[in-house]
Amino acid sequence: MTTLNLYQAKTQLSKLVDRAAAGEEIVIAKAGKPMARLVPLEPRRPRKSGFLKGQIWIADDFDETPEEIIRDFEDSEIFPPDDGTP
Repeated sequence: MTTLNLYQAKTQLSKLVDRAAAGEEIVIAKAGKPMARLVPLEPRRPRKSGFLKGQIWIADDFDETPEEIIRDFEDSEIFPPDDGTP
């Protein structure tokens, strides 16, 4: 594990990222106090398609908006109809 002060880390960030990506752990310190750790990202596992099959459902009327909600939006005082005046 390598420890560098913040100034050194700022001037060498690109190289430090490459080293971390290669597996090295780098600690960044400010005024001698460790503040952050630069480590490699773990590879993402691919998502499995259909892993929730049978556990969730979507209502048949999911895409249908009730008339009363449409009316509430269209007749709203918050959003008055545009009559062309500024």
